[in-house]
Amino acid sequence: VQLQASGGGLVQPGGSLTLSCATSGFIFDDYAIAWFRQAPGKEREGVACVGSSGERKYYADTAKGRFTVSRNNPKNTAALQMDSLKPEDTGVYYCNSVASWGTTYWGQGTQVTVSS
Repeated sequence: VQLQASGGGLVQPGGSLTLSCATSGFIFDDYAIAWFRQAPGKEREGVACVGSSGERKYYADTAKGRFTVSRNNPKNTAALQMDSLKPEDTGVYYCNSVASWGTTYWGQGTQVTVSS
């Protein structure tokens, strides 16, 4: 099983980034995909989640109105479009897959730094 987040980088406040999550080794359509982030010295927190079919989407209050989560089931990928980025969005972003029966997989993260 592999989940690989990519697309992070350094961006100025107000800028945008799109993170991608490439997956393999499990039945993608059976799993919801969630994005988490971890800032230095802080606990990992959930940012957004998209259900297995792509119809249901959930966002943390800090992400609502600025982030958009999506998935492409035929390609086994997911994405997180992040707009109007703030310095407090800085952290390592991870994609996570979770099935209704509880199985979950974590991938390697990608660093996002929002700074002028």
